[in-house]
Amino acid sequence: MLRVAVLNEQGRPVGEMDLKEEIFAVAGKEATVHQAVVRVLAGRRRGTAATRNRAAVAGGGRKPWRQKGTGRARAGSIRSPLWRGGGVVFGPRPRDYAFPLPKKMRRLALRAALSAKLAAGKLIVVDALRIPKPKTKEVLDILRALDAGGRVLIVTAAPEGDLTRAVRNLPGTKVAAAAGLNAYEVLAHEKIVLTREAVAKLEEVLG
Repeated sequence: MLRVAVLNEQGRPVGEMDLKEEIFAVAGKEATVHQAVVRVLAGRRRGTAATRNRAAVAGGGRKPWRQKGTGRARAGSIRSPLWRGGGVVFGPRPRDYAFPLPKKMRRLALRAALSAKLAAGKLIVVDALRIPKPKTKEVLDILRALDAGGRVLIVTAAPEGDLTRAVRNLPGTKVAAAAGLNAYEVLAHEKIVLTREAVAKLEEVLG
């Protein structure tokens, strides 16, 4: 078992917590983590790039000139890809870039990402995150007390509406539920703030 300090909202230690080594002490899974990150980024691509082929370009309904006798090359349409303003051959078409990844690989990548953050001292466990009202200043004071600046990912056991609204004006700061966490979100943020309940939820999901 790994033992980490648990802080309160003022950044002071209030106890310790044991973390499961099979979740927070996984190393040497760079290829799996890379696959998981590429999967997330590919799924976020809009895939709306498109060009018009000769069938989609307007005009070109009549033959520009007769087939023989002009001394010029044969031509059937001014919208031929050979012509300026004509269609595009093998251009991009709207598509979905997402691809599946086995659940075991996704969970292994998340374990490895969390382990890397813990090993680097970038993972903070707090007893709870309670704000009296959804104000940015409330969250900012807590993050300063926890020495969590820059890009911060706050992980809670369940979706927190007030907390999510409170961090909207903080660039680089995001709130995520433990059940929907992925390796990319963990690696894309400098520090990870986990509530005690979020740790229990992660150990339940990933265990």
